[in-house]
Amino acid sequence: MPTAVDETALTAPLLDPAFYAGDPFPLYARLRAEAPVARNDTLGLWVASRHAEVTAASRDPATFCSGQGIMVFEIGAEYPTPPTMMHTDPPDHTRYRALVQPGFRPTFMRALEGPIRERTRALVERIEPGTPVDAVAELAVPLPLQVISDLLGVPEDEWPRFFRWSEAAIPGATDWPEEERAALSAEMVEYLLAAAADRRGVPRDDIISELAAAEVDGDRLTDAELAMFLVQLLVAGNETTRNMMSGGLVAFAEHPGEWERLAERAGAGAGRALPRAVEEMLRWTTPVVSFMRTTTREVELGGRRLGAGEPVLMLYASANRDEEVFGPTADRFDAGRDPNPHVAFGFGAHFCVGAVLARVEGRILLEELLARFGSVAPAGPAERTASPVIAGVRSAPLVFSPAASSRPTSRRRRARPPGPR
Repeated sequence: MPTAVDETALTAPLLDPAFYAGDPFPLYARLRAEAPVARNDTLGLWVASRHAEVTAASRDPATFCSGQGIMVFEIGAEYPTPPTMMHTDPPDHTRYRALVQPGFRPTFMRALEGPIRERTRALVERIEPGTPVDAVAELAVPLPLQVISDLLGVPEDEWPRFFRWSEAAIPGATDWPEEERAALSAEMVEYLLAAAADRRGVPRDDIISELAAAEVDGDRLTDAELAMFLVQLLVAGNETTRNMMSGGLVAFAEHPGEWERLAERAGAGAGRALPRAVEEMLRWTTPVVSFMRTTTREVELGGRRLGAGEPVLMLYASANRDEEVFGPTADRFDAGRDPNPHVAFGFGAHFCVGAVLARVEGRILLEELLARFGSVAPAGPAERTASPVIAGVRSAPLVFSPAASSRPTSRRRRARPPGPR
């Protein structure tokens, strides 16, 4: 008879932030194979590691709710008001989606392509071919924050401040003292509340004004609700896009030939080549490692019987390497993968509202890099963040080699500094 799996011991590393700074994927593979819905008795927590169970829980918010916390440290927490839209369930979540969705409609997001390309090109042109560069510091950190600064209609020099706020909000992203993180988070909320109140009085051409004016059947976001959503936009929108970019570029560097094959497909006019590559970057990096749900009733998941009021950790990062869905190449980075039903943006009612923007930023970054560089290789080991929430990359030393025919380098063509035009 098969040996019983000690599920508490098997899942224990998931509760240690340091585990995520290394390679978590061998453990994810064991979970999928040996205990796809595993019980951790220490926390009374269930862990779902396969694609089937993650999507099943995600599509049923009435049974697997978000209102009782979405991160493990929130087990047992009670909030007088939801800290983010992600902490809500229908019908409240449905209301929020209806009010904020117009600000993220595809036509509005795609209208940002020009400014995003200009900012991306300015950053890319600073990279010297053949010279090691930290892709995190030089590309992945500034670009999403500059785009968010544009969206919020704030001065371009605010983005370093946004970076500190964003880092403070993510558990495990830094080793800063809790008092400092709390002070920075309070400063961020105060700033965004003031911005929301300002746009109520004097609307501008930015997403704060767009969301402040949004109305559905006479219903509008309050200032506090608007600020809550802006915190989510600043933190989640920046952190996830940043790590998709940095982790994706590391993946290209660590998988020889993928960059060159992508260049060939794109150069041959394969219109879906770059979007498919972005989807694979999303699958491979899975910027949000996991979120939690809590059962509202007894339910069966993956052959296990769960009671009411039990937390369930959905491992998106594991689901995105599930061999049952992605086949024998699930553990390989394949920039031409198609189909690619990843859950990097979540699934169901909580599918990421900013998905279109992240995809646009990722595609433009690849376009601008491919126009100048024929290959990318590691220039040292990547350093990953010890966070159970965000699959962060702290540094990514890479070296880009010039393409046979590329745009002039930054020494011959001075790029204008990033900023509003």
